[in-house]
Amino acid sequence: MKSPRILLGKVGLDGHDRGAKVILRALEDAGIDVFYTGIRNTPKCIVETAIDKKVDIIAVSILSGAHLDLFPKIFDELSKRNVRNITVIAGGIIPDRDRIILEDMGVELILGPGSNIDQIIGFIKKFQR
Repeated sequence: MKSPRILLGKVGLDGHDRGAKVILRALEDAGIDVFYTGIRNTPKCIVETAIDKKVDIIAVSILSGAHLDLFPKIFDELSKRNVRNITVIAGGIIPDRDRIILEDMGVELILGPGSNIDQIIGFIKKFQR
């Protein structure tokens, strides 16, 4: 079986990426193919890179509070390109009241500070090909 491919990125003006880099290292150590886009990406850039890299999952780390603005733009970009086979997950500071909105939008997994890395790896490994 092939490892799932994941794009890990930061969108918007959020410049804090320590947590994303910790996740990046843990996923790599677990044998998962990870592409990290770095900070300050647009939703369009994230989706274009995900398509180019043929990923199974887009993982967005967001700490800025702009999740209700940026995730709809990610899903719009996926829709414009008729992409239905990429799962979207989120990590960061997301209030409980916004989690339901993101889940209704299509975000499959939402992780906050202190999330268990084994939970993340287990979720991602379900996408092995």
